[in-house]
Amino acid sequence: MNPVAFKIFGIEVMWYGILISLGVVIGTVLALREAKRMGIDEDTMIDLLLYAIPIALIGARIHYVIFSWDYYKDHLVEIFHFRGGGLAIHGAIIAAVIVAVVFTRKKNIDFWTVADVCAPSLILGQAIGRWGNYINQEAYGTPTDLPWGIIIDGVKVHPTFLYESVGNFFVFLFLLWYRRNKAKVTGEVFLLYLILYSIIRFFVEGLRTDSLMLGPIRVAQLISLLSVILGIYYLKKRRKDKLI
Repeated sequence: MNPVAFKIFGIEVMWYGILISLGVVIGTVLALREAKRMGIDEDTMIDLLLYAIPIALIGARIHYVIFSWDYYKDHLVEIFHFRGGGLAIHGAIIAAVIVAVVFTRKKNIDFWTVADVCAPSLILGQAIGRWGNYINQEAYGTPTDLPWGIIIDGVKVHPTFLYESVGNFFVFLFLLWYRRNKAKVTGEVFLLYLILYSIIRFFVEGLRTDSLMLGPIRVAQLISLLSVILGIYYLKKRRKDKLI
């Protein structure tokens, strides 16, 4: 597919941007519905999202630039060229969590409740956004002979965007089910999102050919491993505190 969906006054509108926007819109609608059910004021939730979404995009860019500094140190102007690509989901998640922590403290709202509301929306947005990688012919994996491989530059490779998108969608369905049927402690849904997504990303990242690196270490795998450890620790802690 052509990465350019259409042009407006000569400005190219990319499919990647459209899919990210679609994920944000659907995720926002879903989060607002759940916030209402949980007794969180809709206007308060909208205020949070108005802060979190743009700052998350900036965080995604900063993360990418930091771990691609060998290139950007000689092309400083391109740091601000968002349309040229280069976003990292881990940077977006970290930035969004920081915003949520600060916002909920100032508004005297329970962070864990808000995190539980947002978690399914976040993973669904990630599942949708990954298809932008397919259209851009990026974030693919190593060569494979598997029947579901895709052809990139004449080589059949792992469709890692698809692995992660499908995995994320199943996590989304699981979180919805768990939130309605099993959750007993606030924070469980968000922490399960953190654990399950990180497990998926750890293994998918091992197949990718464009990983951001920290020396010999794949950055996404390192963050995923740390996220699983932190997620399990806080999940056990919150369940234990509930019993006390």
